Amino acid sequence: MTARGSDAGALLELACATACEAGAMLAGDRGRPAVVGTKSSPTDVVTEMDRAAERLIRDRIEAARPGDSILGEEGGQTGLGGPVRWIVDPLDGTVNYLYGLPDWAVSIAAEQDGEIVAGAVCVPRRGSLFGAVRGDGSWRSSDLGYAGGPLPADRESLACTGGVPLDRALIATGFGYERGRRSRQGKVLSVLLPRVRDIRRNGACAVDLCSLAAGNVDGYYERGVQYWDIAAGSLIAREAGAMVGGLAGRPAGPSMTVAAGPALFTELHDLLLGLDAERDD
Repeated sequence: MTARGSDAGALLELACATACEAGAMLAGDRGRPAVVGTKSSPTDVVTEMDRAAERLIRDRIEAARPGDSILGEEGGQTGLGGPVRWIVDPLDGTVNYLYGLPDWAVSIAAEQDGEIVAGAVCVPRRGSLFGAVRGDGSWRSSDLGYAGGPLPADRESLACTGGVPLDRALIATGFGYERGRRSRQGKVLSVLLPRVRDIRRNGACAVDLCSLAAGNVDGYYERGVQYWDIAAGSLIAREAGAMVGGLAGRPAGPSMTVAAGPALFTELHDLLLGLDAERDD
């Protein structure tokens, strides 16, 4: 199925409306959610709200497009061979959410023929909805009550920063939960930190990629992110002019994800490659 503009636009509308609804549920006045499981380590947690948000998202997508498949962080892959596969992170930044910190998000992307064609990231505590269609730019809106139909009227086009050398770049990153990986990441950071303007560690990959698209940071790198973490945010960053990839020509993914404007991407990539940043201690 070819991703014509009208098709991708309709997918974006569904992604945005669903992300806003899930974001509103998560942002409701609740006490600290119960931790119901762990993933890669005892500190990498899953809460009851991660699962509730994914149930809501799956229900909305299945009702609107029953032939599609869904890959979700909590529920895995459901459905095969549909025209569209939805890539869902129902709560990116779970630890931030658990502690009442603002940088967490709902991320929903639509994939056709192996390519992400539409993506939405809702960051409720920052009052921001981000969206993009492949080939049509990316934007930010403050309309968190969006419920479908024409996209929000207050959309602000996004553009990543350009012409920023590494020594003046504000770089976002994140850390894994496994001890050996953290040890290596600390060593990489100790070399990187003196060579850049500063580092930001916000704790949510999708938020970092949208911050890059909006020019709030100049670059981003992280080892260990999954497809659902980066699917929507990578499209939003690319459509704002950023390059997104892995090391040595490989695609972005769990081994390494790097994102920045083209010139800075090359500098950051080459430094990380020289530091053997894909290795764990």
